[in-house]
Amino acid sequence: MHETMVAQSLLATITTEAKKQKARPILAKISCGMLNDVNEEILSFAMEAITKGTRCEGVKIEVEHKPIRGKCNKCKKEFAFEVASPVCPECGSNDFNLLPDEPLVLEEIEFERE
Repeated sequence: MHETMVAQSLLATITTEAKKQKARPILAKISCGMLNDVNEEILSFAMEAITKGTRCEGVKIEVEHKPIRGKCNKCKKEFAFEVASPVCPECGSNDFNLLPDEPLVLEEIEFERE
């Protein structure tokens, strides 16, 4: 269900931009954090269903999953958090905080002139 709401929001934004560009969207690239994870297959299926008969029909979706980030309380280094090795890669400390997850962002839309 989450992916359907994401697809509806993406469609609204992509449609608006397609009208401005007077072009047909062919690819949309989004990014999101690992905790705000979006299933790319389900999102693509939802987009396919809701774009039928619209200017956006056939648009492909690419999702980049950004890693969870941590910040060491000892050396202050920010790092990509690894569940298998939950320590600061700089100083080896396990005294760190997880940083807020990356939001879902529409990074880029590629168009084809009509």
